[in-house]
Amino acid sequence: MSEDQNWLAAKIIGPKREWRAYKARVKALPAPYAEAVAGVERYVMHFGGVNDATQAQSLFNDVIDIFERAAADSTPIRDVVGDDPVEFADALIRNYQQTGYVAKEQQRLRDSISRAAGEQS
Repeated sequence: MSEDQNWLAAKIIGPKREWRAYKARVKALPAPYAEAVAGVERYVMHFGGVNDATQAQSLFNDVIDIFERAAADSTPIRDVVGDDPVEFADALIRNYQQTGYVAKEQQRLRDSISRAAGEQS
């Protein structure tokens, strides 16, 4: 296989391989934890706004790490996500939205309000 073909294969198969590994980890979780991860995953896919594939994969790896640890320690799911699972997912997403359109607009809004309120930035 030529270097160009290796690059193309890594570009195509690499992320897919990581995604399959992630899904296998989810499948290996006890049912309630796997269901919780599926819910977080679904929410992130719809409302995440994480456009970079590497960041998205990193976010999902963090999610599975959290729930694998919780399952191993028998930590109740509510202790992991708190009373509001949306807030939990949004906090995860915010950690990965440091770049991109949404992050820029959020910062622009913060700056506008600070200027309007006469605050120094």
